[in-house]
Amino acid sequence: MSDQPNNPLHGLTLEKILCDLVNHYGWDELYKMIEIRCFYNETSIKSILKF
Repeated sequence: MSDQPNNPLHGLTLEKILCDLVNHYGWDELYKMIEIRCFYNETSIKSILKF
């Protein structure tokens, strides 16, 4: 894998990013910002990763 010194997302998984967003904003706020049903109905990291 090549070096990516200017890429702040290098090495982060989608799961880690989603967990950080949920911890910071919570499910309700995420749904208000981004109206994706899995942020409202089936609120779990597993269901979002499937989406």
